Amino acid sequence: MFRFFENLVDPYTPYVETDTPPRKLWPFMRAYCEPFKGIFVLTAIMSIVVAAIEVGLIYYMGRIVDLLATDPTQLWANHGTELMLVAGFVLIVRPLFQGFDVALINNAILPNFGTLIRWRAHRQVLRQSVGWFENDFAGRIANRIMQTPPAAGEVVFQTFDAISYSLAYMIGAAVLLSTSDWRLMLPLLGWFVLYGALVKWTVTRVGPASQAASDARSQVTGRVVDAYTNIHSVKMFAHHDLEVDHAKEAIEYARQTFQKEMRIFTIMDVVLTVLNGVLILGVVGWALALWTWGEASVGVVAAAAALTLRLNAMTGWIMWALSSFFRELGVVAEGMETIAQPIALVDRADAEPLQLGRGEIEVRDLTHHYGRTQGGLQNVNLKIAPGERIGLVGRSGAGKSTLVKLLLRFYDAESGEVLIDGQNINCLTQDSLRRHIGMVQQDSSLLHRSVRENILYGRPDATEEEMIGAAKQAQAHEFILDLADPEGRTGYDARVGERGVKLSGGQRQRITLARVILKNAPILVLDEATSALDSEVEAAIQETLYGMMAGKTVIAIAHRLSTIAEMDRIIVLDQGQIVEEGTHDALLAQGGLYADFWSRQSGGFLKLDEVAEE
Repeated sequence: MFRFFENLVDPYTPYVETDTPPRKLWPFMRAYCEPFKGIFVLTAIMSIVVAAIEVGLIYYMGRIVDLLATDPTQLWANHGTELMLVAGFVLIVRPLFQGFDVALINNAILPNFGTLIRWRAHRQVLRQSVGWFENDFAGRIANRIMQTPPAAGEVVFQTFDAISYSLAYMIGAAVLLSTSDWRLMLPLLGWFVLYGALVKWTVTRVGPASQAASDARSQVTGRVVDAYTNIHSVKMFAHHDLEVDHAKEAIEYARQTFQKEMRIFTIMDVVLTVLNGVLILGVVGWALALWTWGEASVGVVAAAAALTLRLNAMTGWIMWALSSFFRELGVVAEGMETIAQPIALVDRADAEPLQLGRGEIEVRDLTHHYGRTQGGLQNVNLKIAPGERIGLVGRSGAGKSTLVKLLLRFYDAESGEVLIDGQNINCLTQDSLRRHIGMVQQDSSLLHRSVRENILYGRPDATEEEMIGAAKQAQAHEFILDLADPEGRTGYDARVGERGVKLSGGQRQRITLARVILKNAPILVLDEATSALDSEVEAAIQETLYGMMAGKTVIAIAHRLSTIAEMDRIIVLDQGQIVEEGTHDALLAQGGLYADFWSRQSGGFLKLDEVAEE
């Protein structure tokens, strides 16, 4: 039975991805609700039916009270069949309707709706550019992805479990009282007006207060995760107290926003208690007055009393449900600040896959300053022949990494173009471009998965033998066999920890190298690829790297100039422009900036006399 309801909607059903998600709340929610339209209509109908049954039972209780005033000896003779049918309805039919209603909400909607939002939101966020992620906290992004689906699910739950049910119940209550005596509707309608005013006052304040509180919680998560991610720096600089204070500032702000939200609920509760007292006195008191005047039966008084007491119990629940509804909408709105951001770096509608020929790279008048007035590149022109090995040298901030990021199209250049085999990379699909480029970065962070999964990330369809062969080429096989994690997994099955924290820098770098070796892309980018290795391992890896370079177009960034001295050509960047180029010997003979770098080296490292962020 459960599987029937659970399978009514597939949360992974195909859908059309959009680069510009709805930025307004209701269109945003409507886009995610599309697969559930039929289920939502059926659930709303069932909520109304269940409410009508509950009101009908109260009405029948009043009838039973009136029946008690008749001759007891004739009760079963005159009304026995009726009572048996009602008993059967209460024992069998009512639970079936109730069960169908809650199964739609609890089994068909809630698990699948939250899953659908989380799945689609994660897919949407992963499509964002590298630059987009660099401008936010990973912890805050993750927090919004995780808290938005349950909040949206709570909105749907309250819509059908409370709001539609309570509206149907209140309308049914008004109809019931009017059929008994129309004058009983007067105090109920007056209470409806006052109750509606309280609801409006509450919900107009709860939404913004909830969004502010949710944003504050995300800020706390961002700061806490930032400290945990950089725990080595925290410990190394002995800044425990500084991080505690940094987090406390955000935690205190979250407390203050939550306090403001809770003040609204306290006021709501007090006023609601007063209004419920008015409801009980108004309806029951009026029913008693009608009874004393001989214009209402005892059953009418009993039904009115039961109905008002039921409404009295429900009003708090309804108010909390409405408050929860708008509070969770505030959480969804806060999550939309991340999920609904448009995708800025997109493939063109007519984008084609990269058709790699010989691997020629050409840069024409390339300029990019990250929206600032300095840094990056300025009118760079460069042509790299197929199979040519290029070394990039320059001070920090000279534009080396910017050039590589633009080649990978992590950003769209502000002006100029990059071509691979004559194809403008802006006219290509991003995935096809990056599949043809292998890159080893200085920051060799790994996924918190097994060694095997990390290496196979380079080529998931590789065989076990190919994967181990790549590890051997990267001088990683032997130390991998000695690995063990706290769960008892060993060797290639051992997990490496978040960002590979359980491994040394050299071990992480060698696994990263193995991943790129396995990928075997025709264009190779090395960004300080051996910076984390000791001299003995570096010597062995250098031989591997030069073997990897055979037949590939290579761009290698290095401060350790000895690692690129054998390159076919060395490009020297300074202040975003190419100032020198040539072979190692030719550049030394020029006596320019490269020769100056070389003369300043100590142990093969470039001493930077200008430090700036790139």
